[in-house]
Amino acid sequence: MRRVTVFVNGTSRNGKVVAVYGTLTDLLSVATNKLGIKACNLYNGKGGLIDDIALIRDDDVLYVSEGDPFFDPQNDVRARDDRRGAHTDWLTLNIGGRLFTTTRSTLVSKEPESMLAHMFREKAVWGNKQDECGAYLIDRSPEYFEPILNYLRHGQLIINEGINLLGVLEEARFFGIEQLAEQLEVAIKNNQTPEDHSPISRKEFVRFLLATPTKSELRCQGLNFSGADLSRLDLRYINFKMANLSRCNLTHANLCSSNLERADLSGANLDGANLQGVKMLCSNAEGASLKGCNFEDPSGLKANLEGANLKGVDMEGSQMTGINLRVATLKNAKLKNCNLRGATLAGTDLENCDLSGCDLQEANLRGSNVKGAIFEEMLTALHMSQSVR
Repeated sequence: MRRVTVFVNGTSRNGKVVAVYGTLTDLLSVATNKLGIKACNLYNGKGGLIDDIALIRDDDVLYVSEGDPFFDPQNDVRARDDRRGAHTDWLTLNIGGRLFTTTRSTLVSKEPESMLAHMFREKAVWGNKQDECGAYLIDRSPEYFEPILNYLRHGQLIINEGINLLGVLEEARFFGIEQLAEQLEVAIKNNQTPEDHSPISRKEFVRFLLATPTKSELRCQGLNFSGADLSRLDLRYINFKMANLSRCNLTHANLCSSNLERADLSGANLDGANLQGVKMLCSNAEGASLKGCNFEDPSGLKANLEGANLKGVDMEGSQMTGINLRVATLKNAKLKNCNLRGATLAGTDLENCDLSGCDLQEANLRGSNVKGAIFEEMLTALHMSQSVR
């Protein structure tokens, strides 16, 4: 494997050692990443243009340009700047001890009202200090300046991993690059994690779902989804134990075998949801709407709503064969036309509950409170043995 040392055209400082492989285009691409410029041409030390990678030998010293002609690095830097100033106007910035080579037009064209534009629009007007090699001295952080310079070059905000957006934002404000500062403020806001108790939005939750295998249990225990739109999502097997799902839109969501034990579902809308084998022990679904839900699992896994608070819920037309509603509270609930075959309603509070049109065949109502309950238009007769203690 061959290796060469590359420098920016006209300089002999801050070179990079790179491996030579593939084609000339591959080498130019590596030089672009290493030197931070758009590499177009390669020259040898005598100014010869290299147009074939086979001409490159091991340990060669090469000079990379962005399309400008070769400049001898042995000449004085300031004299060279004067010679080519009218053509490409190249200059070097010393930002906190790190050198950046760019053009005057890059610094002044993208953001003409910025401080950088005013500093370098006209030579010697600002009175910029220079080091012994002619590089302009600016006492700022090079780490945060690099993405700003790249933004001025191509107009895109690109932040490498590990770079703090707040640091780049402060540099953008310092140099007066307002459009970039606005983009950074939006990016910082989007990257901020929600506070511990702030509700999780549908967009954030969908990201979690997409990043989790379908066979893995997503742990959402105790999380706050209050008011979120989770309708029509595949939420099978998710652990929502003690989660806040109050006022959530869960219409037509698939909650098969999910764990909603002690979850807060008050005021939530679960119309048409798939609740096969769901666990809702001691959950609070007061005032929720569960019309047309399916609790019936063909495999025999029964939904468990034991001890749940279902005051005032509307479960009209739901399929609840074999459901466990033992000692649950269904006071003032609407269960019209529900299929409750083989359901366990022992000790359940059914006061003022509308059970008209229900199928209660083999349902267990022993010890339940049926004061004021409506049993009109029953599909099957309710036998005394079903309700006697």
